[in-house]
Amino acid sequence: MIKIGIVGGTGYTGVELLRILAQHPQAELTTITSRKEAGMPVSDMFPNLRGRVKLAFEDPATAPLTQCDVVFFATPNGIAMTQARDLLEAGVRVIDLAADFRITDVPTWEKWYGMPHACPELVSDAVYGLPEINREKIKGARLIANPGCYPTAVQLGFLPLIEAGVVDRAHLIADAKSGVSGAGRKAEVHALLAEAADNFKAYGVAGHRHLPEIRQGLARAAGREVGLTFVPHLTPMIRGIEATLYARLTKEVDLQALFEQRYRDEAFVDVMAPGALPETRSVRASNVCRIAVHRPQGGDTVVVLSVIDNLVKGASGQAVQNMNILFGLPETLGLDQVPVLP
Repeated sequence: MIKIGIVGGTGYTGVELLRILAQHPQAELTTITSRKEAGMPVSDMFPNLRGRVKLAFEDPATAPLTQCDVVFFATPNGIAMTQARDLLEAGVRVIDLAADFRITDVPTWEKWYGMPHACPELVSDAVYGLPEINREKIKGARLIANPGCYPTAVQLGFLPLIEAGVVDRAHLIADAKSGVSGAGRKAEVHALLAEAADNFKAYGVAGHRHLPEIRQGLARAAGREVGLTFVPHLTPMIRGIEATLYARLTKEVDLQALFEQRYRDEAFVDVMAPGALPETRSVRASNVCRIAVHRPQGGDTVVVLSVIDNLVKGASGQAVQNMNILFGLPETLGLDQVPVLP
């Protein structure tokens, strides 16, 4: 059994980790921290876990995290980087669901996240945890930077085109939409029911924190810098991300075959039939990314539709997928939940 600690167990990604790991046959939840809620039974805050998780929240200052095999950080940006060093020195593996180790250029990270990096020397040691491109590196990692939600949907949609070199990599467009849970479990006006319901709006048009992460990933796949316009939107739903991606074709290619070939061995990427229109509800509560590729009117523009659950494949599910790889377990273990409908 893998002894697991979770730092920051009271947010949406924290409760998703708990939901998934409570059903994982090789996971032993040993400690879950929350400074504010220390002493409270987890199931009192999250009644869906009654009978599944019998632990209480512990103060992170006294929690026995160094006795774990792996610690997940389901915390805001800036927390994992202050604690990762001590855990790694104790032989604990770390999976950070925030952005502290995703961007390899530290000055770029500091610019977009507005704070100095607490342990820049660890950034080069971190492995970017998108299994579909970094599976082999993940196997030997000590520190995993779990990808962001938008970056997961966008990169998986663009990767076959970028790797094959069949599109203009200088003019990529990602038009993405997210449910309100992507903003986290905190009180903010824009996420109130009366503000978010019956509404649809763009945000971060001038620049979003996930932009440099997406550019970095696509540049690695391309072997050179890429040009990307990324515009996120807030939609009146709880879960889900839909990314509509545009690129100009530079070579003739069978797009359907290209995508099917690229993802034929990937358990959590579903390339749909020609003409399909993937829906966010088709992946709700699952670790699946569904993709469809289109070429409208047979022109030179390719349109890729990519959907994920932002809390699962976009966060906690992918983190558990990384854990499975890290400990030599079947990648799908504990992650075979059927999506929830309606």
